[in-house]
Amino acid sequence: MSRHKTVILVGDGMGDYPLEELSGRTPLQAAYTPNMDAIARRGRLGLVRTIPRGMEPGSDVANLSIMGYDPKKYHTGRAPLEAASMDIELASDEVAFRCNLITLDFREEAVYMEDYSAGHIESASARPLIEALDQDLGNGERTFYPGVSYRHLMVWRGGPENAPSFPPHDLLGQDVSTLLTDERMPALNGLIRRSWKIIESTPRRGDSVKANSIWLWGSGKAPKMPCLHDRFGIKGGVISAVDLLKGIGVYAGMESIEVPGATGYLDTNYEGKAQYTLDRLKDLDLVYLHVEAPDEAAHSGSIENKIRAIEDFDRRVVGPVIEGLRQFGHYRVLLITDHNTPISVRTHTSEPVPFAILDSSDPPEEDAERSFDEIAAARTGEVVEAAHELMGRVVRP
Repeated sequence: MSRHKTVILVGDGMGDYPLEELSGRTPLQAAYTPNMDAIARRGRLGLVRTIPRGMEPGSDVANLSIMGYDPKKYHTGRAPLEAASMDIELASDEVAFRCNLITLDFREEAVYMEDYSAGHIESASARPLIEALDQDLGNGERTFYPGVSYRHLMVWRGGPENAPSFPPHDLLGQDVSTLLTDERMPALNGLIRRSWKIIESTPRRGDSVKANSIWLWGSGKAPKMPCLHDRFGIKGGVISAVDLLKGIGVYAGMESIEVPGATGYLDTNYEGKAQYTLDRLKDLDLVYLHVEAPDEAAHSGSIENKIRAIEDFDRRVVGPVIEGLRQFGHYRVLLITDHNTPISVRTHTSEPVPFAILDSSDPPEEDAERSFDEIAAARTGEVVEAAHELMGRVVRP
């Protein structure tokens, strides 16, 4: 049993590149982040590689790494992890697919990816569309499961295991006509095309008018992972609005801590996430607290919203958590971003990201020159090549 409490604070996609609009600073440098900077000044600061060389820079790979699992050994795909969070047990012959509700722009000779989230459709508006798709496209072999906002799931018994995967958030503004006729994925493209008429003919409610297609990607079968308790002798929990993170937690044997009002966007319940973290730490040894908002803002290309999301994370999550941890005596905090999501490219990239580890038992010495950002982290000269090694460092006595 761990002799201290551990919190892992993940600001999804916070890392970025210097931007001309910010006078050569990154959003992390431009944002006002006194709480994260305090961790960097007092703790151990550096860069860590969350995406193993040669792997795609997805949140599934990055968060597996941070949770202490080598993705090269345990990663089978994104959708199986999301299935676990929805209490869907995959049989050995079933393949799970992520199913986004999206907005396509149909032009005379091309089809463009207009919005990977259908305007961040609300869950209540999305459910009737997914239910209609299941009724028309589910044939005993395929089942569509409603999830949160635009993020849903399809499970296909005997489906294609190694289908090419094209994350829709990587395709914003691009012509996807060639992908919709890709000879490597005719079955998936057929389902996408058939979804157009079904969605169009389904009675709409609320904000569902922007949804006009599905997009299938991130397929895989169920992974086999040892649980966190067997590895380290600790009990852990996960707080996130994203099914992917909850699913990793399920396979890791961690409690899924549900926070009312957690949306995965700028309007998420930051204070609730902080308070639930502190409440559950009375019984648990570790809480993995994930906030999606900076990543979503970066995918949309909004510098203003990304800075706002970073500042909200700092003020409304990091600050209260650090203050509340004092009640437990000895604690450790790992502050990290899972991957960079640069505004200039609006998708994930694979270079090392900043991290900081604070141990409350260390002498309260501070390096006044440090701040939590990409440049300050690089300046320390410390680069951890495998992020899955960090978990052992923060949880072991």
